[in-house]
Amino acid sequence: MAKSYIFSSESVTEGHPDKVADTISDAVLDACLAQDKNSRVACETLVKSNLVVVAGEITTRADFDYNKVVRNAIEEIGYTEPGESFNAKGVHIMNALTAQSPDIAQGVDEKAAEGKATAEQGAGDQGLMFGFACTETTHLMPAPIYYAHALGEKLTKLRKGKKVSWLRPDCKTQVSLQYNGNKIERIDAVVVSTQHRDTVKHSEIYEFIVENVIKVVVPKELLDAKTRYLVNPTGRFVIGGPEGDSGLTGRKIIVDTYGGMGRHGGGAFSGKDPSKVDRSAAYMGRYVAKNIVAAGLADRCEIQFAYAIGYPEPVSVHIDTFGTGKVADDKIVDAVRQIFSFKPANIIKQLNLLRPIYSHTTNYGHFGRTDNLDALTWEKTDKADELKKAAGL
Repeated sequence: MAKSYIFSSESVTEGHPDKVADTISDAVLDACLAQDKNSRVACETLVKSNLVVVAGEITTRADFDYNKVVRNAIEEIGYTEPGESFNAKGVHIMNALTAQSPDIAQGVDEKAAEGKATAEQGAGDQGLMFGFACTETTHLMPAPIYYAHALGEKLTKLRKGKKVSWLRPDCKTQVSLQYNGNKIERIDAVVVSTQHRDTVKHSEIYEFIVENVIKVVVPKELLDAKTRYLVNPTGRFVIGGPEGDSGLTGRKIIVDTYGGMGRHGGGAFSGKDPSKVDRSAAYMGRYVAKNIVAAGLADRCEIQFAYAIGYPEPVSVHIDTFGTGKVADDKIVDAVRQIFSFKPANIIKQLNLLRPIYSHTTNYGHFGRTDNLDALTWEKTDKADELKKAAGL
């Protein structure tokens, strides 16, 4: 008998303090790559009240005004009001960036070094990465995180399009779906907490969000008389963003990936150049898993691989199709190894990652979006036919 359960995923908009930090870190990364594609970047950001701290390790030939990049990123988010402690023109910026450690660099560089096993480009760190895909949505993403992102993106478009005067940048969304086995039955609850101006009543916010956001974004057939709508459940959300809470780069890794439905190795993405397998290999994992599902080899697929610092080949590759595979999982692994290379240098080449594309990824999920396939190359399904043939289907 199939198991009935409820699964929830959350998302946050670009005005959330942690996403402000991610946005700044990726803006710095893109500024480096725009001038020097071989930049090594590990930029982390802290935001609170009127303070922005950028820290980490950067080795680059790029020459630009870091403060200007930070302020432009904040302005694009929408924190521009002089009366707020956190605003693009008024924040104080502390720069604590240094060069990358030469010990790490020699492991990553494509050249021989004493004690290094090969002269190939190695992984920038040890670690494990996951990729995931499933047939729950047309974009082959888990439905709870997909709809949570869509709600946040809708709110941002309404705010930036000046359709609603009281919306402010900070917002969190959450969607709870009821399943029977792997089958979606209904949406049990939708939570939207949005920052707002002090001039609007809670009743107006509630009605607008339910009628013009939730019921527009979420498939109507999944909503029923028992679906709960929890809109600004505290009753008030005027003080938000970095004024209300501190934000850190990399603190929304589950929001960035699969909303908890696929496992996560623990490494964050934003602010890291593609020599860091935390980011590039996770993108590769999504690319492989999505192509496996698109090929019809499985309805649900998770891939895991792991690396040792300075070593080019993954130390392991594992695939789990959760009993949905049309062929055995080991056959899928063999097909994957025929078609894809997991060496860091080859991942970068296959996905064309040495470009200033990372600000496209920061908000509303690094996976599941097809709005810009030139940038989000890991969302393409161009290897599906090859995989199907290699697996014998």
